[in-house]
Amino acid sequence: MISFWVAIVWLVAITVRSCIHLLAPDGGAQSIATIDVTAVAGGSNIVAIFGQWGAIQLLLALLLWVLLLRWRGTVPLVLLVFTLEPVLRGLAGHLKPVTTMGTAPGAEINWLVLPVMAFFFYLSLCPKRR
Repeated sequence: MISFWVAIVWLVAITVRSCIHLLAPDGGAQSIATIDVTAVAGGSNIVAIFGQWGAIQLLLALLLWVLLLRWRGTVPLVLLVFTLEPVLRGLAGHLKPVTTMGTAPGAEINWLVLPVMAFFFYLSLCPKRR
């Protein structure tokens, strides 16, 4: 049951994050991720990609909301997605590093979220004790 509520809380954060990327004027690229989009060539392209990324994130979040709220048995699947997502974002960041003026919040919490989600994924797979 606690895994369900952890998934709900994290999904709220993911939904908010996706809305920021989709709706913020700079897609959060400069204001949050500290990527200089004004002094570099192609800055508007960076903003556009952040907005498109937000759209995809929102689509995934909506799908995960449906899974969690309609089929509670999918909690392990949702937590697996939450566990793999920071790993894949970390891999993408390693393969294609981005120059920033500071550390983006996503990069800071990326490796904190991983063990937490892995732990709750494990718990969601454990049989319930009566």
